[in-house]
Amino acid sequence: MQGRLMLEHLLHRDRLIVAIGTAAVVALAWAYLAGGASMDTEMMADMPDMAPMPWTPLYAALLLVMWWVMMIAMMAPSAAPTVLLYATVKRKQETASRAAIDAWIFLAGYLVTWAGFSVVAVLAQWALEYFGLLSMAMASTSAVLGGIILLAAGLYQFTPLKHACLRYCESPLLFLSRHWRPGTRGAFRMGLRHGSYCVGCCWFLMVLLFVGGVMNMAWIIGIALYVAAEKLLPFGQRLSHAAGAVLILSGTIVLARAV
Repeated sequence: MQGRLMLEHLLHRDRLIVAIGTAAVVALAWAYLAGGASMDTEMMADMPDMAPMPWTPLYAALLLVMWWVMMIAMMAPSAAPTVLLYATVKRKQETASRAAIDAWIFLAGYLVTWAGFSVVAVLAQWALEYFGLLSMAMASTSAVLGGIILLAAGLYQFTPLKHACLRYCESPLLFLSRHWRPGTRGAFRMGLRHGSYCVGCCWFLMVLLFVGGVMNMAWIIGIALYVAAEKLLPFGQRLSHAAGAVLILSGTIVLARAV
């Protein structure tokens, strides 16, 4: 009995370490975003007629960091249940230190997937700026484009791909039972796969940032809260459909006004 209690204590400690570490990473990401959004607001207020920044390798790299940190802040909280459950299962198979390390490797794989999405987002931002479709606030200057994005994001909420990806994102147990891989390499591969499901589930929601402003904290917080609710609440599928209907209606109204 004493040995069992000690094991449960160690398991709880491992989960606590992973949870606190994940929370710290998320907190740092949000602090970075808040500071960046504040600086952007001050710059636009002081220099309203300032020309867009020229695209250089350094500027592109800074944007990539911004997008990736933003994805970490928005997506890591909703992935925490899967990471913690993975650590729990791993602790029953490995030592306490090995379980914690593999849980971090799992999270790293998850975040690498969102780094890949961030590369695509930077390329999309470059294309939109090139065609003059983004303002200094990194928001769409075209009502037609904004309406199309809203409408398309709403329609995507009803697609089989969205439903399939959301199914794995909202059920950590289902994901781990279907895609378990042993070892450290397996932890990273599982993180990549789980990240892929989350990208498939939420990528169009992230594109909505181009409508409200990439560094608009109200939009960032709103989308992050919605993503967490969609994945963590028991009625995620119904919430997804409700959000899709709202987005379709909003996109239709915006397009009707633009025309």
